[in-house]
Amino acid sequence: MTALQDASQLQLDRLRRAWRGSALPGFMRWWGGELASLVPPRLRYAFAGGQRWYIVERSGDAWVLRRAGETLALASAGDIAAIEHRTGQFARALDEADPADRRVALVLPAANVLRRRLVLPVAARDNLRQVAGFDIDRQTPFRADEVHYGVRDLGETVGEGRFAAELAATPRITLDPLLDELASLGITPDRVDVAQGAGLAGVDLLPPKRVPRRTDRQRRLNTVLIVSIVVLAVAAMGTWLHNRAAALDAMRTEVESMQTDAKRTGAFRQRLMESAGASGFLARRKTESSAVLPVLQELTARLPDDTWLERFTLNATGQIGFQGQSPQAARLIDALKGAKTIAEPSFQGTIQADPTSGKERFYMQAKATTPKPAVVKPAVPAAAASAAKGAAP
Repeated sequence: MTALQDASQLQLDRLRRAWRGSALPGFMRWWGGELASLVPPRLRYAFAGGQRWYIVERSGDAWVLRRAGETLALASAGDIAAIEHRTGQFARALDEADPADRRVALVLPAANVLRRRLVLPVAARDNLRQVAGFDIDRQTPFRADEVHYGVRDLGETVGEGRFAAELAATPRITLDPLLDELASLGITPDRVDVAQGAGLAGVDLLPPKRVPRRTDRQRRLNTVLIVSIVVLAVAAMGTWLHNRAAALDAMRTEVESMQTDAKRTGAFRQRLMESAGASGFLARRKTESSAVLPVLQELTARLPDDTWLERFTLNATGQIGFQGQSPQAARLIDALKGAKTIAEPSFQGTIQADPTSGKERFYMQAKATTPKPAVVKPAVPAAAASAAKGAAP
């Protein structure tokens, strides 16, 4: 498990160095400063957050607590005071900051820290602390197990493929008692550094085993918010897609219904056209066909009373055929001459005598004629007629 944690820490250190080495931190600081300048000071101070560093250092026979970057002490506790008094005094001084944002640095005197400038190959940046630990025996008069050390990248390029770093080391017998005494006062330093004016030099000598494990509630909250935003965004996109799919299904259903109605309407139209065509055909046939009653009426009126018909036919083409008996069948041609509905009468075959009735049996053909309706010309108004006469040359 320790090897896994070390590997994870190594990857995090690589990411931090890559971040610090890029131009993004400077841009983000500039951009944040420009945005912060637009916020009223009262709101800016009310919502200000982030890490707040405090410095605790040994001054003579007392411990002094102050804010990083300031020289005024917030609390001071001498060794002669009771431990409960000193613990309460420091706790009250540190209560001004949120525990999630509060960071404490133990500052050692410069005389107790040995600092060396190192020139290392660029490949050593990925595991800078381990590389510096191998060089402790050569850079300091101590062995690696006798000191607590820290190393930082100075961000300086020294020649091609090399960079500058700073190694800081202090004896364990000097640092461990100080850490134990601070632990008895209820203070767990987040780093051990060297004073640089009122601030920190930036070299952390705190042993990895004594680094406090903190729960960053703000980071957790931010993680929860980011996850919630992602979930809400996915839910919103899913809802949008669902609504689009539902709308598409509704449109498809409506289109299918309209297509069904269109097909039904087309079938009705086809049936209507067929019915209209059939009706028109019947009407035309009725109009074009000769009427039977006028033909029968005229045939009855013109034939003699002693002549009767045994069969009568009138087909769609207007062809008339009738068969019967008459005392003098030859006179029937003259009787039908001048008929309005019967034209071109003629005998079909020969006239034969019927021995039973003593009359002549005949079969005649003719053509039915239907008189055309008279064309009525539309009446022309007098005014229009006079205008036409006036316009004529």
